Amino acid sequence: MTENANYDLVVLGGGPAGYAAAIRAGQLGKKVVCIEGERAGGTCLNWGCIPSKALLKTAELYRKLHHLEDFGLSCQKPSFDFEKVIARSRNVSDQMAKGIEFLFKKNKVEYVVGTGRINVPGMIEVTDGPERGKFFKTENTLIATGCRARRLPGVEVDGERVMTSREALVPKKLPKSITILGAGAIGAEFAYFFNALGSEVTLVEMLPQLLPQEDQEVSRLLERSFKKQGINVHTATKLENVEVLKRGVKYTLTPEKGKQTKAETEALLLAIGVVPNVDDALSPKVRVALDDRGYVKVGDRYETSVPGVYGAGDVIGPPWLAHTATYEAVQAVNGMFGAGKPRRVTLFPACTYCQPQVASQGLTEQALKEKGIAYKVGKFPFTASGKAVASGSAEGFIKVLSAEKDGEILGVHILGAEATELIAEYGLAMNLEATVEEVHASIHAHPTLSEGLAEAAAAVSGEAIHI
Repeated sequence: MTENANYDLVVLGGGPAGYAAAIRAGQLGKKVVCIEGERAGGTCLNWGCIPSKALLKTAELYRKLHHLEDFGLSCQKPSFDFEKVIARSRNVSDQMAKGIEFLFKKNKVEYVVGTGRINVPGMIEVTDGPERGKFFKTENTLIATGCRARRLPGVEVDGERVMTSREALVPKKLPKSITILGAGAIGAEFAYFFNALGSEVTLVEMLPQLLPQEDQEVSRLLERSFKKQGINVHTATKLENVEVLKRGVKYTLTPEKGKQTKAETEALLLAIGVVPNVDDALSPKVRVALDDRGYVKVGDRYETSVPGVYGAGDVIGPPWLAHTATYEAVQAVNGMFGAGKPRRVTLFPACTYCQPQVASQGLTEQALKEKGIAYKVGKFPFTASGKAVASGSAEGFIKVLSAEKDGEILGVHILGAEATELIAEYGLAMNLEATVEEVHASIHAHPTLSEGLAEAAAAVSGEAIHI
């Protein structure tokens, strides 16, 4: 065993929270090391956000090729090489991981591949990997070990018949049929991907709507679109009695209303949430307070119940998003080194990258009704957008919810092309406490999809021009 000099910060985990924290500390001139179990970028960059978006782009392009006649174009019947589709997504991840490794060098961040464990506060041991047995003394430790996919009790994940999102990113072949349990963002994205490439897809959600956290109107229209695309959607339905066979999976669908049905699929993808990666990061001697679900509890400064030990990202609980994880990590580092008063996440965009895309920020109509808040609605359909129609992307709408009294923007919900890009304007507006009138008063270029943002704001007061 060897022991390093004192460090200002040791970061456990190299995902969007971990690498951002390490880089920010490096920018502040601190001596920092980041310990990551696999590769810089963590699950998001290597096994989540980035490779999945590469796959989704392939699916989008492939589907568009089948509608070239709508644009006056023609070509031979499109086809694909599934191995190359998967290989491209892995190459994208590899390229981005190299970018993080470069940023570590640029900011003088030491990078260790392995598992870091807090033996006692201020002493970190590398418990596996090439530098196993190495110790680091540190003034501060940040737990940013993220989460892993939740498993279904009694059902073994083998990567072929039963998968989580990780295995679904590198399947050996395209399944003829696949059932996806869970219709959150991950489930919806994989449903779109596999369906676009020709798999028979069944999407099962126990709650009453797809994307349960989204506005009900958005979810209803997405469900209608999915069904039109050929996806079999079952909401308010349980998947039970799973039996893994030699070449597939049998199960029972139990809806809240109606009869049970039995079904069989070649592959089952579990998209039923995540659980925190905490156990390997803490020795029995370090009793960091956890909540009732096992997530690390932190205060306003992201400090845990153990002084000098902090937490950020998915490991401290929802919303389990890469961009909020990065924000939390930077805030935690700024706070621990006196570079600014740390802030907790309040407003953030939620994005789903299927087609049509879904993006939102703030409260839903259902939440406003439950809270008894008086509000107004402004809605603009993409069918009224010249750019959307010209681009062949007229599905969906932009919906703005504002306070009845003063026009404060309470929530924004977008379903349609480039929704995940469009939401940024309203994110800035809400952070600056702008009103719908101020968004409407900002001139938006014509023709653009972003015109719809202003038109939806104008629709709140009945001033939209194109509807």
